[in-house]
Amino acid sequence: MERIILHSDINCCYAGIEMVYHPELRTRPVAVGGSEERRHGIVLAKNYLAKGCGVRTGMTLWEARRLCPELVVLPPRMELYARFAGYVQQIYADYTDRRESFGIDESWLDLTGCAPPGSGETAAREINRRVKKELGVTVSVGVSWNKIFAKLGSDYRKPDAVTDITRRNFREIVWPLSADCLLYVGRATKRRLAAVGIDTIGGIARSDPENLHATLGKMGYTLHAYANGLDASPVAHEAFRAPVKSVSNSTTTPRDLVCRDDVRGVMLALAESVGMRLRTGGLSCRLVSIGVRSSDLCWREHQKKLPQSTNLTREIFDAAMALFDEISRWPESIRSLALCCGELGEGGQPEQLDIFGESERRERLARLDAAMDDVRLRWGFDSIRRGTAQPYPEAERFMGEETVKPLPRTIRS
Repeated sequence: MERIILHSDINCCYAGIEMVYHPELRTRPVAVGGSEERRHGIVLAKNYLAKGCGVRTGMTLWEARRLCPELVVLPPRMELYARFAGYVQQIYADYTDRRESFGIDESWLDLTGCAPPGSGETAAREINRRVKKELGVTVSVGVSWNKIFAKLGSDYRKPDAVTDITRRNFREIVWPLSADCLLYVGRATKRRLAAVGIDTIGGIARSDPENLHATLGKMGYTLHAYANGLDASPVAHEAFRAPVKSVSNSTTTPRDLVCRDDVRGVMLALAESVGMRLRTGGLSCRLVSIGVRSSDLCWREHQKKLPQSTNLTREIFDAAMALFDEISRWPESIRSLALCCGELGEGGQPEQLDIFGESERRERLARLDAAMDDVRLRWGFDSIRRGTAQPYPEAERFMGEETVKPLPRTIRS
């Protein structure tokens, strides 16, 4: 039986949802952007009027306003967008339980066996109409027999469109497209393909797989299959949750960090956030890595393996600061920091005990973390903090949109 795969994409997701609540802005260029005061002033999303003026996602707001002086910038409301995405999923659920999210605004739907053969386009148009009527936002839907071409279909015409890519027409629709329209072809891969004279998806499809392998490694075989529609990957069930591979946090600070104490305060906030998320998920890590971005936007990374797995805030923080101290020449001023824990496993696994009292120290740290987690889950993250380091006073914790503030209660660790 021929599969019926849909890919549905909410058009201009954040900006589109905002215009549901601000209908007076539908005829004006609109962007959703971060806080310029906290140096997060980039475009997170834009509507098509702003896009027509040259505004792009990831562009700084000052640059966007230079291109489009009439631009209306709205602050992000992530809880609202997540709630809207849930409403859209409820509509999708009326058609199939095989729904795989690809970000907050995109989803694959497998209607095989749920709809008559050849009825994929009819179902896609019905979904398109329902989302617009019931929620006030629009979706573009691609229909095909595989996930790759279904996503190409949703990208092919926007906004508010349905594109059916079949075995009969895919060469006419897909092959003339630029190579980077194919899923997993980014800027670097596009450059490497261009270096061997390939600039379209058709060029990938007609190339010798061995030549692609020589250029791109094993990804060359994969892209050759994708370009020819040879994708049998299934759409995950709605209850499926991919295993977590890493837990990370990062922040751009309102002002540059200019000394180690500044870095220490921000790193402590990041370590507490990451550690709490590990413990909440019943996970521990064996790898800690940090990233440092200087005020001139140069990025450096450093990582290390831990002697034993951990989810203790103190151990994650100590490892992160040790990594920072190992950087031979760190920038005179730092704009942002990132902390990532990888090589995850289940927490609470048996560990080799030592004879120097480390196990007792780790037990005390674990009880301390558990007590702090309990307080924070009850009263909020800002209800308690450690007294071991004076945090950088304006450092963003990057947990939602809140910031680290002077806290009413401190404890020693």
